[in-house]
Parts: sequence; C-alpha cells; structure tokens
Amino acid sequence: MGHARYTYRLRVSSAARTALAAEWARCRWVWNECVAKSRAVHLHNRATGQQATCGPAQLDRMLTGARTRTPWLRAGASVPQQQVVRDFGRSRAKAHKDIRERLPMACRAGMPEHKKKRGTPASLNYTQRGFRLKDGRLHLAGGIVVTVVWSRELPAEPSSVRVYQDSLGHWYASFVVPAQAQPLPETGRVVGVDWGVKETATTTSDDHDLPHAGHGRKAQAKLTRYDRMMARRRPQKGQPASKGYREAKRLRAKAYKKAARQRQDTGRKWAKKVVRDHDAVAVEDFKPKFLARTTMARKAADAAIGATRTALIEMGRKHGRDIRLVHPAYTTMDCAHCGARAKHALPLGERTYTCTACRTVSPRDKNSAQVMLVRAGLNPAGADGTRPPGALLQEAA
Repeated sequence: MGHARYTYRLRVSSAARTALAAEWARCRWVWNECVAKSRAVHLHNRATGQQATCGPAQLDRMLTGARTRTPWLRAGASVPQQQVVRDFGRSRAKAHKDIRERLPMACRAGMPEHKKKRGTPASLNYTQRGFRLKDGRLHLAGGIVVTVVWSRELPAEPSSVRVYQDSLGHWYASFVVPAQAQPLPETGRVVGVDWGVKETATTTSDDHDLPHAGHGRKAQAKLTRYDRMMARRRPQKGQPASKGYREAKRLRAKAYKKAARQRQDTGRKWAKKVVRDHDAVAVEDFKPKFLARTTMARKAADAAIGATRTALIEMGRKHGRDIRLVHPAYTTMDCAHCGARAKHALPLGERTYTCTACRTVSPRDKNSAQVMLVRAGLNPAGADGTRPPGALLQEAA
C-alpha cells in the first residue's frame, strides 16, 4: 500500500529551539560540503576527461572524516547528518534526470544549490534509531525534547520523522507510517476529470465540478497592503531590518500561508467527495508547470491544479478506488461521442466544442472530461455516469 505522512504542530521551548537551530546549522554545512565536493569532482572530470565518481560511499567517507576532525560537527547527532547525504544524493539524481529531459534548471552542471543561512527554512530528518515517542513527547537524537500537539492519533508506529520550520517560524513534525487502506462501499458510478483555469476541475457529473475558488485573489488586498508596508520600512543596504519591517514581513507570510491552507482544504474536501461517490476516476495526467510561463500564471497558481490532482490520486488510492491517469494530448480536439479529431486546436477563448463529423455541440471542458472516460475504458452507458449492466463482469473477463 505504501506510506503516508501525518503532520503535527510542535510546541518548542527556547532551549529546544536553540538546539534545533544548532542541528540545522550543522546539517546545512554538511549539505554545502556535498555540493562543493560534487562540483569539484565534476570540474576535475571535465578538465582531465576522467570519470571519477562522487557517490554516496564517497560522501559518507567525507562526512566521517569531517566529524573526526571537527568537534563542532561531532557535537551534533549523526542521524540527521547522514540523512542529509542521502537527501543530497536523491536531489542530485533528480537534477541529472531533469537535465536529460532538457528541463530548465537553475543549478550549474546539474548540481543542487548551496543552502544559505538566511532564506532556507530548517528541515531535519530522523530515521527510527534517531527518535522515540514517550509520554506524548518527541525525543530526538542529541537530547532534544519537544511537545507534540496530537490533533489525531498515529495509526501505526512511525518509521521516520521530519522536523521542519515553516515561513512563520512554526515547528512541525511529519511522521511516516505504513498506509492503511480504508475501502468505501461500491457505488457503480464512474467520473472523468478535466483540469482547467476557468474552473479548476470539470467533471462528467455537474454535481462534482470544482469552481475556481480564488483564495489568492481574495487575499490580494491584504498582500498589497503588507507589500507597501515592507516597501516603506525596507532597510538600507547593510543595515539591519527594523521591528516594523519584520512584523510586516511576518504578516505577509501569514496571509500567504492562510491562502495556501484554504486551497489545500478545498482540494482535499472535493477529492473526498469525488472518491466517495465514484468507484473509478479517469484523471487527466496534466502537468501544470508550463502554465507558469503564460499570461495565466497567477490564476493557475491560485487554482493549485497540481496540489488538487495529487490530493485526488492519494485519496483514491487510500480508499481503494480505481484511479486511471489519461494522457492529455488532443483531449480538446477529440469528440467524446464519435471519436473524430478536429483539424485545428481550439483557441482558449472558444468554450464550446462542435464536432465536424457528428455535429455534436457541448461545452469544451465537459467534452474533454468525457474523452477521459473513453480513453480510460470507463465510458458509461448514460450521461449520469452509471455503468451499463454487467460492465464490471465484462472488464473482469
């Protein structure tokens, strides 16, 4: 079934906050050393034509030697520092994969960037031997003890935990536990989902469409006000920020966080409703990254298509539903009724689809959602989204 994360707020004392900051400083140093060593090996290979490696084994030896020579580094727990090396390896592998796929990258030579002291929130990873839960409190390696706000019970024993700080300075603990399936009763209904900007999700069922909530647009007035406050109080170059500037910055981050949580809550509630009412869901495998380079970037970001899509997929797998990802190519050009493909792509301003073969007229997004069902092999007999009699038996055969 895989794994799931359960996140809880932490109550951190001043002593624990100081200890966590010191641990993060050591882990950040280890990350930056991994970046420097990997780049040095890369430049050496380019200059000499050799194929020297800088894999996890070499980085582990580098960490062992650094802890032996540096008392400050040795004073910290070894578990989060070792996890930094593992995280760096995964990040570097992902960067190399993105370069092979010719995706735009900000990193030089496919390497992750350095983590700066300012602007990089703290994040510490602990495996099972680096933490324990006792009397409702989280005990971390190095003698750090924090209080967990148990908003819900953990369903199983956690295998790892990530302790991190958000943009507001609040601390959280994210536990990894084995995911447990929670099957829902069958309904005999299927649904197709098409993503968009005018409406975040258009489905084959009118009752399950997700309109664009516009949480970011509603918060724009406050954000503009805080931006002006920061602009008036911005310190001169080389001067420390004033108390008023830091307060305006905190209020701005708080407004952003509220809008993000509203988007997350809206997406999860909608995903739970769709999964509860349907046995199978045909989802457009949409990659919203390209929208960031268009004039719809702000509205697309406010729609949070990627987060809503992820919530729908995770919710479906959690409750044992059949989630089928459909490639989005030509979904706006194909007719859901006869399968004919238009010769030219519809402009974004054209919201009605008219088939040139069967003359069927339907809303553009509704037609695309129906195409999802057809391509996923879930085409229902009627417009209400119910399966024809015996459909499940035929598919099983």
